[in-house]
Amino acid sequence: MAGAVGVVARRSLVALLALGPFVVALDWLGAAGKLAIFLLASAALIPLAWLIGEATENAAYYTGPGIGGFLNATFGNAPELIIALVAVSDGLTDVVRASLVGSIAGNLLLVLGFTLLLGQSGAIDRRSAAISLGLVALATLLVLVTSVPSFHGDPDRRSLAELSLPVAVVLLVIRIAVNRYALRRQRALQEAAEPTGRAGWPLRLSLVVLGLATVATAFVTNSLVGSLQTFASRAHLSEFFVAIVIVAIVGNATEHGSAVLLARRGNIRLATEISLASSAQVAGLLIPLVALVSWAITPLALSFRPIELGALAVATALPALVLVRRRTTRLGGLILLSAYAGLVVAFYYSGNR
Repeated sequence: MAGAVGVVARRSLVALLALGPFVVALDWLGAAGKLAIFLLASAALIPLAWLIGEATENAAYYTGPGIGGFLNATFGNAPELIIALVAVSDGLTDVVRASLVGSIAGNLLLVLGFTLLLGQSGAIDRRSAAISLGLVALATLLVLVTSVPSFHGDPDRRSLAELSLPVAVVLLVIRIAVNRYALRRQRALQEAAEPTGRAGWPLRLSLVVLGLATVATAFVTNSLVGSLQTFASRAHLSEFFVAIVIVAIVGNATEHGSAVLLARRGNIRLATEISLASSAQVAGLLIPLVALVSWAITPLALSFRPIELGALAVATALPALVLVRRRTTRLGGLILLSAYAGLVVAFYYSGNR
């Protein structure tokens, strides 16, 4: 019975993949209202998240969970980069910064929380987790250099954007060095380990599917973001709240779905790697990359608000405490989800800058 239900669900998800191109076409042709586009695009991200999860799990058979999580994070963060650059070009600097912080907090508290709560208890790669969380902590400390002066005066003044350049370069260099070490370590672990599970898709097919699903996700996400303002207006929410909660969740939809699906299947190690690797990618790669690329559009200062810095601190410390014993627990998931709920309330009442 369960197998039959699984087959039906799988076929339904495959059929729903056609919803992505349909939504993008509706948006481009202006054939539907913004609210309808928002709802349809949100639904279209569900089968895309499943597809990325399938491709990641199949690729991980050949690469190991560490590199599998890295691949998922790399492909899954493409929509966030697109969201950030589009917002920069529109002059929405507060939205960019809030969405980046919301992405990290969402991965480490919301996604990891659901992963631990819905998955079975299992062991994790403690060193890999420490590397990811350490990089987020380092990024938080580095952006203090540009954030503290922004507490007074214009947070987007050019002097802060110029000060952000060396901070971004240092963070990017550290991220590249950490990536090289982590990938070498994961390859060594994979070579020493015996393959587990089944060989599904060929590695090349898995990577091609990951790439195509990411491109489709980027287009759908762009349509969804374009309809967020209408949604926010009707919901009477601040731009800051929409950016740090809604835009961040939308940008991370693929990681959210694939991590939870993998956790439900019992692949807890790969599921936790996805949320941890994704947060490290945002902190160590996406933030400095957006700051550097923004100079070709409108210089972006890495001037985060106190509440954003506090959210980064909570999102780094709590997962470290929850995972300190190298095993996942449902109680740990509840703790992370409760912390995220508390942050959402704080974001709601903080309003715009």
